[in-house]
Amino acid sequence: MEKANVDQDKKHLARRITQKLHQKYGEPHWRQPLPPLDELISTILSQNTNDGNRDRAYEALRQRFPTWEAVRDAPLAAVVEAIRTAGLAQQKGQRIQAVLRSISEQRGRLELDFLKEMDAEEAQRWLRQFKGVGPKTAAIVVLFSLNKPAFPVDTHIHRVTRRLGLIPETTSAEQAHLLLAKIFEAGDYASAHLNIIRLGREICQARKPKCPICPLQEECTYYRRQAHS
Repeated sequence: MEKANVDQDKKHLARRITQKLHQKYGEPHWRQPLPPLDELISTILSQNTNDGNRDRAYEALRQRFPTWEAVRDAPLAAVVEAIRTAGLAQQKGQRIQAVLRSISEQRGRLELDFLKEMDAEEAQRWLRQFKGVGPKTAAIVVLFSLNKPAFPVDTHIHRVTRRLGLIPETTSAEQAHLLLAKIFEAGDYASAHLNIIRLGREICQARKPKCPICPLQEECTYYRRQAHS
């Protein structure tokens, strides 16, 4: 019974956080959703870089190669050169080509529209079979391209939700995906994901969080601890 009460308290906290961030930032908007395969490649490019570098690399890749089949069959060096602005281009180029080849072998063609027929968990499991596709990448594809409930956790969300006390400080990023998906309402996933990232970038930064201007002071375990230390 106590566990149920704690879980309910976390859900109420998550709802208050979502509402306060909405009041501060408004309703956030994801860029134009891409088809699932395109979203997968874009998200691989986004790993360990910022959105601007990801977008430049993705556009360069699409301009250089007319189809995903062309990317799959191109010399690795050509793919690496096209996506260089994303960073870790050698690693990402290898991963992208490996994913495209594996999809071709399994499905006979390069598209992931069949994932629309799966539920969110099944689609994420299918995507995570590929090297370099972890829980965050799979959840982004499922949430934003397939419009199914999944809660992607990046470094900002992992840091902020631990500081807030939504999840234990010892929670790993992978564990956080499951915990936060249970705590937040499915209808709030996209809004909470995007606004918590913004809070993490602008205010709740890793080294010097700007606690005095944070809209979540009243909800934050970290702030209360700092205020009484």
